[in-house]
Formats: sequence, structure tokens, C-alpha cells
Amino acid sequence: MNLGRALFAFTMTAAAGVLGTSVGPSYAQQPAAVAIDNDDIGGVVSGPNGPEAGVWVIAETTELPTKFAKIVVTDDQGRYVIPDLPRSVNYAIWVRGYGLVDSPKLRAKPGQQVNLTAVPAPNEAAAAHYYSAIYWYTMMKIPPAKDFGGTTEIPKEITQDIWRQRMNNVDCIGCHQLGQESTRTIPGGFGEFNSHEEAWMRRVSSGQTGEWMVNRLAGQMGGVPFKYFGDWTDRVAKGELPKEKPPRPTGIERNVVISSWEWATEKHFVHDLISSDRRYPTVNAYGPLYGANEYSSDDMPILDPKTHRVTFSKMPVADPNAPESFGPPLHGTALLNPVSPSAYWGEEKIWSQRANNHNSMFDKKGRVWLAAAVRGIENPAYCRKGSDHPSAKAFPLERSGRQITVFDPKTQKYSFIDTCFGTHHPQFGYDADDTLWTSGTGPVAGWINTRLWDETGDAVKAQGWAPFVLDTNGNGKVDDYTAPGKPVEAGKDMRIAGSGPYAVMPHPTDGSVWYTVNVFVGQPGFLRFDPKTKLSEFYAIPKEGIGVRGGDIDKNGVLWGSGSNGSLIRFDRTKCKAPLNGPDATGNHCPEGFSYFKYPGPGFEGLENSSAEASYYTWVDHHNTVGLGENIPISTANLNDGFVALKDGQMVMLRIPYPLGFFAKGLDGRIDDPNAGWKGRGLWSSSGDRTPWLMEGGKGSKPRAVHIQVRPDPLAK
Repeated sequence: MNLGRALFAFTMTAAAGVLGTSVGPSYAQQPAAVAIDNDDIGGVVSGPNGPEAGVWVIAETTELPTKFAKIVVTDDQGRYVIPDLPRSVNYAIWVRGYGLVDSPKLRAKPGQQVNLTAVPAPNEAAAAHYYSAIYWYTMMKIPPAKDFGGTTEIPKEITQDIWRQRMNNVDCIGCHQLGQESTRTIPGGFGEFNSHEEAWMRRVSSGQTGEWMVNRLAGQMGGVPFKYFGDWTDRVAKGELPKEKPPRPTGIERNVVISSWEWATEKHFVHDLISSDRRYPTVNAYGPLYGANEYSSDDMPILDPKTHRVTFSKMPVADPNAPESFGPPLHGTALLNPVSPSAYWGEEKIWSQRANNHNSMFDKKGRVWLAAAVRGIENPAYCRKGSDHPSAKAFPLERSGRQITVFDPKTQKYSFIDTCFGTHHPQFGYDADDTLWTSGTGPVAGWINTRLWDETGDAVKAQGWAPFVLDTNGNGKVDDYTAPGKPVEAGKDMRIAGSGPYAVMPHPTDGSVWYTVNVFVGQPGFLRFDPKTKLSEFYAIPKEGIGVRGGDIDKNGVLWGSGSNGSLIRFDRTKCKAPLNGPDATGNHCPEGFSYFKYPGPGFEGLENSSAEASYYTWVDHHNTVGLGENIPISTANLNDGFVALKDGQMVMLRIPYPLGFFAKGLDGRIDDPNAGWKGRGLWSSSGDRTPWLMEGGKGSKPRAVHIQVRPDPLAK
């Protein structure tokens, strides 16, 4: 019996005599009651040594239209209040915490005092079961510096920094949480193997992304990672445990209230969700949340948090003959059919879609703009060479993998904007035209004048694009330019390229647009595009930063990004000392603009001063939607089961401890009622792991939408 099953059996046995019993304040010798309302549950958590501070209390019900849970943290006296629960339903309530195993589940209803008894872990292995993934993941070894450079089987072009980047927020860990129970063990459904190394070779060939995973690990990295993955899971199987232990929540972390809903289906992942307009966070107040399924399905999940109901809207495409968006040249990381059988779904093709929505964004009118395909990959004539479109004359585009769809919740109507450039993460600018900027645009900056589109309905006239050109001759305008990769030439500008923009960040005041660029190919960094001059500036991530993935811009124009060195990267252009254009302004001319803030959690062996946290995305809370203050950068903490915010120079963990394995791709803040204090605001996100069956609960688990609120103290109600 594995550890998870053993703990489940223990909990069920202990709970058998009490589950189904209403627990009220009538027991003798209970601790003093906490103040609650008739829609709260409150009480005290005690252990053998007295009150248990900094542990989670979880209340979950299956009596609403979808499974719902609410989670809080105890104060320094072990007290808790779970506020504002839907009434007239029963909840299973239990304690989870570091140094413990889950307590027996009791049944309760809002309005009751429920005092809970924490259960100390019987041994270190039982305690470690509840650690977030990073503590297990850092047990994996990283090749020492001497093994790089062509002296071993590691390909010569793979440096230790590239290896760290791939094992941080790129490659496997960009789509899956590594370190949770399902990845630190080998599923029996794969069969028997002579070694864990062999098992990993078989594991990554599974499903509709198997070919890409094999090509990345066996091809570009020479198959060497299989040895390190295999050694890791072999040691775990033999009983080795993490060297470090996580601390319990303290300070602000004890003020967090988490609401969690199941949505979508057990076979489909939800890459992201949207709740409001980034610029006007009261848009769609108390309204539904809209999911982005990416590869997995065209059935967009919609959660109404007021009624706890999940519905679906079928995302259409403009071309009824459009193919499913799988495989090259459409999208290289997923194929139409499984490469090898899954240990969970066999040879079943569980992903099927054509719209392939990656991300969505609200506008101030309450419409949802989707980065979704409307046709096949070949561009229409107005995008190509020979077109009269001004942007096509300057830089024709032959293909685009995703375009833009607009969904109006009021009319349930979809409209199509067939862009010549690709789309990925859309963001609205702060200009009078409500310009929509997107990433995923490859070699160009791409935009849609949404005011013009609203007035005319003409998608061709409303869109534009321009290549990324550095002003290396320093005259302030675009001139003839050298091709990407070519050296600077006197009198010419320089066009740059790579894997292109990943995150897009319109500046709140000066009209410029920033991007994180070259996450996958090329020199990673931050890129500034000026819509007026059509010129760009590039600032490369210094060597110690390694790389960057998702990022955002704050109200002061300072950039924040999820670094590949386990830190939050900050870049401030105003600190640059060298000229911002000219022959030397090609990327490495402003190292003084960068600074780093280490994420929580341990680092790999030999890199103990760093964190292995593999943050996917960073977002800045301009409007104090979360309750931590204005202009607070918040990153996905993908190996810490939640998010991490930088407040007053300190990292604040916002961990979602149930189900284990929460893995976010994006985040979004909304203010439902600016006069309701902490209750009227919060952070929204969805578990975005491509394989939701790998989180706690296993096969049958569904993605979760979450609402995170920060109250003034742990007992606020």
C-alpha cells in the first residue's frame, strides 16, 4: 500500500465513527468559542501539546452544483473562522498542516462551533506527504559544472544555465508540477521496467504531447535528463525524504481565505481564467469566470461563483473546415493522437479542439476577448506580400496560429477578428483607441484598434503590426535594417528575432508596450516597442538571471518577471546609464536596471542559495484587488502550490494546500464591491496543469477555480 492510500485508509477509519455526526458547542471542556455568524464555522484546533497555530482548516461540500471548498489558517492560539459559507448544506471539515497528517473529517453546518483535534504525523515520511512539490523536486540532482562543455554525454551546446532554465520554468515544468506524489513515483499502469531511467523514457512518450517531450529530452538534451529523473524517483521509492521542511504560515499568510470550485472535466485542463478588465477591476462584479482550455477542448467552462454552477459555451471557428489545432505547423507541442498509451487514459484521444483558446481578457464593456484560432494556419491575401495593407507592405506575414475571437456574454454572440499575426496573451492598452496588444506574435508587434473595429466592423483596417527593429544608427526612426543574427552595420538599424514575445505589458502612462521575449529560443529579455516610432529597445536578462517567462509592468513602469534562476526579476529602465539607442544598445547595455528577489523554498544540491521555484507568470496588482496593497507583484508559485507576493521587500506565500498539486498559469484580480472591504475583492485563478489527474485525488479529479482573499486578521468574518 502506498503512502497516499495508507493515509486515506487511516483517515477514513478514524472518521468512520464521527462522519455524519453534527458537531456543535455542546461537548464538555471545549476551548472558548470564537465569534461567528450563522454562515460561518469556527472553533479551535488543538494537538497533544495545545493549540495548533498556522495549520489549515478545510471545509468541503458536494451538496452544491459543483464541489466546493473553503480553506483558512489558524491564528497563534489555534483559532479559526471559515467565513461566508453557503448555508443549508453539510460540510466535511478537517485539519491539514506541516508536521501533521489529515485529521478525521467531521460533518458540520454553518453557524456551528467545531473544535478539531490535530493528528501528529507518526513519522517523517507521513509528514513529508503534505510538503509542497518543491521540497521533493529539489531532491533531484543537477549535473555539476564540470560535466558541461562537451566532456560528457551532455550535448556541447547545453550549458549548465540552459539546463537550469529547462528544469525551472521551461520544458516539462512549464506544463506540469514536478515533485507531487504522482510525478515522484512511477504509475504501475506503465508496466514493469529494469530501471527508473527506462520508466521515464516510457512516461514522457505518453499522450498527445509525447513526441514533443521525447524530442526535447532525448533529442536536444541528448537523453541525459532521463538518468537524473530516474535516479530521483528511484531514491524516493527507496524511502529517501526531502532534506528541508517547510515552515507553517505566519503573519499575513494566516489571513488568507481560499474558495475553491471544481470546473471543466476530468479529461480537460483549463490553462487560465478571466474575471474582469485589468484596467477597470469592477467590470463584471460578482459575475461569471471564463476559462481558457487551450489544446484540450472547445467547450469553454463558465463558473458562476454566486450559484456555484458550471456551464459550457462551445467556442466556434469562422472556417467550418478549419482543422484541429494540433501538430506542426499549427502548434508543435501537441499531436492529433496519442504517441504512446497513457497510464490513465490508455490510447483514448482526450483532447479535441479547433479554437485552441490560450488566454482571454475582459474589456470595459464586459466582453471577453479570446486568443483563439478562427481558421487554419495559412494567412489570407491581405496579410501577404502584394497586399495594400500598410503593415503587409512593410513586413508581410504568411501564417498565424491563433487569431482573436470576441464573446459577448449579454448576447452570447461570437465575433471573429482574423489577425495576420499570432496571438497568445492579450492585454488592453491605456490609450483612447482601447488598443488590444498580444504576445505570440513572432517577429512582430501586433495590435488591434478596438475602437475602430467597434465603429466599422472591419478587422483588416483595425489591425496592424511592425517588426522589432533596434535604432542602432541612433537617428530616432526606422531605416534599412540588418537581418536577425547579423552584426551591426554603420548607418543601418538592426532587426531582432527569436521565439518572440511571451508576455505583453502595455505601459500605463507613456504609450509604450513591453514584452518578455525569447523564452524558448534566443537571448531572453525584456523588449520595449514604441507605437509612435515603431522602434524597439531590447534589454537582455543578465547571466545570473538565466531567463524569464511571464511578466508584468507596474504603475510606475517598472517591469517584473518570473525568473529562471528561482527569483522574481525587477527591471527599471530609468536606472540605465548608457544610451538607450545606438550601436552599443543591443541588449547588454543596462545591467544596472536589473535586481532579483529570491522566491521561497529550497534550491537544488549545490545551488542552495537559490530557490528551485519554477514560476510560470508574474502579474502586478495595480488596484489592490487582493488586499495586500497597490502595485504589488504576485507570481505563480508553481512548485509551492499557489502564489507568492512581494510586499515591503518580503515574500508572502499564498499556498493552496488542497488538493495537493495546485499549479497556476495565470492570475487575475477583481473588485466586486469597493465598499465591502476585504470581502469585496480578491485574486482569481485556475489550476492549469495539463494533466489534472496528477493532482491529489488522481484520475477523476477536475481542474479547480480559486478565489484568494486577504482579510485583516485570521478571525475576521
